[in-house]
Amino acid sequence: MKVAVVDYGMGNLHSVLKSAQAVNDIGADIFLTSEPETVLRADKVIFPGQGAMPDCMRELNQHGLADAIRESTKSKPFFGICVGAQLLFEESEEGPTQGLGLFPGKVARFAPGLRDAEGERLKVPHMGWNQVFQKTVHPLFAGIADGERFYFVHSYHFAPADAGLTLAESEYPERFSCIVGRGNIFASQFHTEKSHRAGLQMMKNFLAWDGSV
Repeated sequence: MKVAVVDYGMGNLHSVLKSAQAVNDIGADIFLTSEPETVLRADKVIFPGQGAMPDCMRELNQHGLADAIRESTKSKPFFGICVGAQLLFEESEEGPTQGLGLFPGKVARFAPGLRDAEGERLKVPHMGWNQVFQKTVHPLFAGIADGERFYFVHSYHFAPADAGLTLAESEYPERFSCIVGRGNIFASQFHTEKSHRAGLQMMKNFLAWDGSV
């Protein structure tokens, strides 16, 4: 089985690659690639990203990978991480910029002046460990407790037009969508590669996943 980690010059590519390789107990061939044809030939695709969404979208287009990503999401198990997940939406307030248009909705900036229950100001970007509350049963949640903590670094969050896309939520301070998915696509706002045991378990689940729910 071939698992492509999409390399378009943005994101913790080597950290994502190493995290996948660390839990690869099924003998998969896991590799970085910037070639659209190689992405299309892969059995599974991991799509990471980090930084500003306009920069990521520009690099994706310059590498000729946008169409390969769209085609890959049609049938094979697909895992978007951080900005790689945000890029799946129609548009983002960051820039603003157009996304890949695979999910209806946008990526919205956290509102200014956020405060916690004690009245303390919350910083943007939202950075650090936070709980993830599962809204549905999914194969990638196997072995992960509801309310488990994952590591976030982001100023923008998913705002899906279809509530059914949300697979899990977090809080800052209000609930927001932090995992979205449909069919063979699964996408997280947090960094699995920085989320220790829970992140490794989610990646392990992805490598074993056949794309069905």
